[in-house]
Amino acid sequence: MELLGNVTGLGGVFLKSKNAKESAEWYSKNFGMDFTSSYCNLEWRDLNAKENICNTVFSFFPNDTKYFGKSTKDFMLNFRVKNLDELLKELRSSEVEVDEKVETYDYGKFGWIYDPEGNRIELWEPK
Repeated sequence: MELLGNVTGLGGVFLKSKNAKESAEWYSKNFGMDFTSSYCNLEWRDLNAKENICNTVFSFFPNDTKYFGKSTKDFMLNFRVKNLDELLKELRSSEVEVDEKVETYDYGKFGWIYDPEGNRIELWEPK
């Protein structure tokens, strides 16, 4: 099966933290990462379209966040994808657990799935 909504990059890495502010300060101090907002935005170029500036977000969430869904893991990955709606449809037909919720914002559309290990994965189709 050829999935129409293939992964084009890593959109984000999200970690649970007892103290998100202290965690961000530690990464800023030791790695020079800029957390001027609630996340660090790491820019990179698309190898197939070098004029496209892309980004990967690194962010912390409180340990009791509901954003990770029913996953008990302390992390969540975000993959950049093409054709999110088609990808979700094909994943459902492959018996992948897909969250019914899809959210759309000015900067793209988001959907969520669970892998066989129970990890929640965020899928992002950037605009």
